[in-house]
Amino acid sequence: MKFYFPDSQDLVSPTYDFQHDEYSPLRVRQRDDLYAHEILDTPPYSGILVSKSIVDGAMKGAGKYTSAQRARLYRLGVERFFRLPKGVESLGDNGAFNYVDELVPPVTVEETLDFYIGCGFDAGVSVDHIIFGYDPLASLDDVDPAWAERRRITLRLAEEFITQVSEQNLNLQPVGAAQGWSPTSFADSVEQLQKMGYQRIALGGMVPLKTKDILDCLQEIDKVRLPTTELHLLGVTRVESMDLFSDFGVTSFDSTSAFRQAFMDDRNNFHTENDAFIALRVPQVDGNPALKRAILAGRVSQKDAIAQERVCLRVLREFDGSAGAIERAIAELDAYETICQVNRSHQAEYERTLTAAPWNECECSLCKTLGIEIAIFRGTERNKRRGFHNMSVLANKMKKLKSNVLTSTTRSNHG
Repeated sequence: MKFYFPDSQDLVSPTYDFQHDEYSPLRVRQRDDLYAHEILDTPPYSGILVSKSIVDGAMKGAGKYTSAQRARLYRLGVERFFRLPKGVESLGDNGAFNYVDELVPPVTVEETLDFYIGCGFDAGVSVDHIIFGYDPLASLDDVDPAWAERRRITLRLAEEFITQVSEQNLNLQPVGAAQGWSPTSFADSVEQLQKMGYQRIALGGMVPLKTKDILDCLQEIDKVRLPTTELHLLGVTRVESMDLFSDFGVTSFDSTSAFRQAFMDDRNNFHTENDAFIALRVPQVDGNPALKRAILAGRVSQKDAIAQERVCLRVLREFDGSAGAIERAIAELDAYETICQVNRSHQAEYERTLTAAPWNECECSLCKTLGIEIAIFRGTERNKRRGFHNMSVLANKMKKLKSNVLTSTTRSNHG
């Protein structure tokens, strides 16, 4: 089972000064900063997924890349731009979510192939149009006409895509995009894509589905799936179900979930193989919009906020795991929460995190280097590193999947 990490220009600075929360004045972004596969001892993913809309922009606005970065990606190619180590693959797609509100995709097959070939991707997903609705009882004919039209567009563009790849003899593995609104419609899409010649098919629009719904679709697809056809789940993680998915031909998936939970989730910020913990929130006084507004409105003393912020950081850095240290840290974090006027105290969750101190048990290079700093919810450098740590935990969980153990054993038995 392979995991692809969708790129969104997520890097960290190796020279960041955590004591003073400062970047080096000589830092050049992207060139000096490091990706997860560069700062961890082992790449936490099998490959990266790069969306055309992230690079070139889309209907919802500009992409994440500057003009200079975009030009550099095209000039160097995806492997050199991302400094990918041997064995880490690249997969391109259009980022269909960015034009989901349009009646038709605002990008052509030619433009998509120009992006894939121009950047030198190993594989690329055909142009698709997301169907967000799901109705397991709807037939192929009796369904919302808009859903049916989006599936027709997706299949028509997939046929055009693989035809051009073949006729131009392009060095790219074509991945057919399958859209649907029910097990039957997904299975029909997969069957049609196989007839076009696709041996690898990406299933889209499944992010909002429950695991049972995904399994229902996979079971129906399995009735028409050829033994050589491999399935990719776009945007779906659910590691606990991956062995089940694998039984129905799923060999890869992509997701930002583990990474984003480090700073987007309310509680599950620091992952371990068997649990998840809340990070210790010490927001920067000059970097927290809500706190800055409270200071400007006169509801909070800036002097008191800065003083308590510093006390929290000092107490956490002196943390030795003793009962007294836990009590002291919780008291200071609670005092800072009061100043920050948070709606809900996290005292109980903080006590659980400090008692477990999971960073002490973690074998990843980031936890070994940073210690408790990685568990502090504060600024992009700590938060992204915690996200990278979460992906290393995900990688370790995946190594224990039945499907991966069986694959590894098979390889070993065959030398």
